[in-house]
Amino acid sequence: MSETTDLRGPVPTPEAWTCPAPLRDRPRVVMGHGGGGALSAELVQHIFAPAFGGEVLAQMGDAAALSLGGVRLAFSTDSFVVRPLFFPGGSIGDLAVNGTVNDLAMSGARAAYLSCGFILEEGVELEMVARVAEALGAAARTAGVEVATGDTKVVEAGHGDGIFINTAGIGLIPAGVDLRPQRVVPGDVVIVSGAIGVHGVAIMSVREGLEFGVEIESDCAALGGLVDAMLAVTPDLHVLRDPTRGGLAAALNEIAAASGAGVVIRERDIPVPPAVANACAILGLDPLYVANEGKLVAFVPREHADAVLGAMRAHPLGADARIIGETVEAHPGMVVARTGLGGTRVVDLPIGEQLPRIC
Repeated sequence: MSETTDLRGPVPTPEAWTCPAPLRDRPRVVMGHGGGGALSAELVQHIFAPAFGGEVLAQMGDAAALSLGGVRLAFSTDSFVVRPLFFPGGSIGDLAVNGTVNDLAMSGARAAYLSCGFILEEGVELEMVARVAEALGAAARTAGVEVATGDTKVVEAGHGDGIFINTAGIGLIPAGVDLRPQRVVPGDVVIVSGAIGVHGVAIMSVREGLEFGVEIESDCAALGGLVDAMLAVTPDLHVLRDPTRGGLAAALNEIAAASGAGVVIRERDIPVPPAVANACAILGLDPLYVANEGKLVAFVPREHADAVLGAMRAHPLGADARIIGETVEAHPGMVVARTGLGGTRVVDLPIGEQLPRIC
């Protein structure tokens, strides 16, 4: 880690807080390949998708929507490598449940069952393993999902980072629900469920020992109930995404690229808490690219937007929901932000990630 020195002793420099943008033609895996941005997309498109093939995989959503025995199911898997294991507002156990539950919710499904795989490093304290397991179990009960099966592996000391977790989940997709970016059309309204950037800044504050005047807690939460409230208004939502790795910017770019629609957002309408804005200003980060773990972005037909927004605000996890933009015919596949000064800027898909190992 790069350091400078002042009267307090060694101080980490900003280079230590970011994942540098690697060259796109590097022959080896770099941290940016796991950041949810352009490098992650290239890894999937050029290596995994051609090797695996299949029409279901081609959906490239947060969860795969599939039919089995005449029933529509959502199926998702995710791996969690966060450091530290416990942080303000949650833990790797909470993330392992909520991350997969939320991926299923983005397809409209309510999670029913999870699998859970623990990869433990030799030497990790059993007390720590028990704490993480208890947190995971509590999060599953809160989300209304059952951990139905699992697996445990141990790797030699120095070949892991304490505890890694993989979860997979399945859930039923209600009749009439069809959430996918291909349904987005010009004129759709873009709604975000609440304040962005909280999770990434919370992780960074404890990892680097930074203080911003107030404690910032992760927004880690299961979004199934919020999605249910939205679908109760109308099943005709077009697409949902939870903006985790790569933040809101990555989620919007993925939807724009898959739908072919242009997206315009208004920076002044995007809810960024003052503590997050201040932290990002100090560290040179853009809140649009900072990870979230308890937020969603929705593309909703204009005629349903006010009713859906009202239902979101009536739910505890959507109390601060806001309309932040709309889709347009101009600049297809591109996300543009209108600034507070009246100008515009292109919001690109990030190459890697500003802060690695956050989920």
